[in-house]
Amino acid sequence: MNKRIALQLIAGSIAAAALGMGLAACSETKQSFNAVDITGADYAKDFSLKDADGKVRTMADFKGKAVVLFFGYAQCPDVCPTTMTEMAQVKQQLGKDGDKLQVLFVTVDPARDTPEVMKAYMGAFDPNFVALIPTPEELVATAKDFKVYYKKVDGKTPTSYSMDHSAASFIYDTQGRLRLYARYGAGVPSMVSDLKTLLGS
Repeated sequence: MNKRIALQLIAGSIAAAALGMGLAACSETKQSFNAVDITGADYAKDFSLKDADGKVRTMADFKGKAVVLFFGYAQCPDVCPTTMTEMAQVKQQLGKDGDKLQVLFVTVDPARDTPEVMKAYMGAFDPNFVALIPTPEELVATAKDFKVYYKKVDGKTPTSYSMDHSAASFIYDTQGRLRLYARYGAGVPSMVSDLKTLLGS
């Protein structure tokens, strides 16, 4: 083997090794989640809605915390209370990092979900969970931006209607960036794992 060929082989080996290390580094930094990773999505980036105290809230208010945002309504018989109960369990299982989690509940039934109703509803799960109450016009715009579905289903009386609605949660990192889409029924362990990853713990 002449010197030129030997040098070419050595250079090739070094390049291959460098490429291998680069790929390894990429695989090590790539985060793995249970929920659907939608990092970089061009929707559901922010909102501007009043909470139950009448204060306008945006994503910037929760910077430094992981945020889980859910659309529902107080008279929901199953999906909503189940999700909020699970989120209370998730917060508890996060231990000391539980304080770094903020749960937001956007009502799709602003006609019945008054500030008083929503304060009581959130308080039944965790007093630090925040309810957001859009006007009917804001709800239309917010639902469109978040690509969520909701529809009023008439009941036997004008006030006994129910609401069909999307049942997934949007999860944001501590910088307020949309990262994950968690489908209903994912379970507490999966959510805890994903949030720990986002919180870096």
